[in-house]
Amino acid sequence: MVPGLEPAELPADAIEVGRIHDAWGIKGWFKVLPHSASPEALFSSKRWYLQPSEKAAKPAFTGTVLLRVREAKEHADTIVATAQEVDDRSAAEALKGARIFVPRSSFPTAAANEYYWVDLMGLQVVNREGVVLGEVRDLMATGPQTVLVVGYEQDGKPAERMIPFVAAFVDDVDLPGRRITVDWQPDY
Repeated sequence: MVPGLEPAELPADAIEVGRIHDAWGIKGWFKVLPHSASPEALFSSKRWYLQPSEKAAKPAFTGTVLLRVREAKEHADTIVATAQEVDDRSAAEALKGARIFVPRSSFPTAAANEYYWVDLMGLQVVNREGVVLGEVRDLMATGPQTVLVVGYEQDGKPAERMIPFVAAFVDDVDLPGRRITVDWQPDY
């Protein structure tokens, strides 16, 4: 058990944003593997909620605990952080594999025409003619662009279509209306 970790309730709007990879140095810093190439949510929140790894044979804690982050920063090609409750390497090592959650409400505001992937998940995708193409199940980064993975049913079986998430094909993203309008046909 890591001393100082307080049991906490996971916020209703909590999003998993990364995992603790390993200890870093001897003063309680630890490496973080973010789930996003743009880990602003890790930097914007000073309160991380941790849950043990599903694979941990003997987790350092059970349930959800609160971690008060002192500092999180980019270092080389990784993210490193330190927290009030983690003051030495042993405590940092004990957190290895822990899942990191932050409230969606603490994410920085996205710029105009920019969206967090988590906000696009589950949105209905329709084309200009009003034909429902499916629902966003996932997103993929292909290098130069992001691709919407849209799930739908065809002949009673689950199927997917890939739609590039670029201005040439995406006409409108209506987050409150939970809908994305695209210039795309069902037979593409």
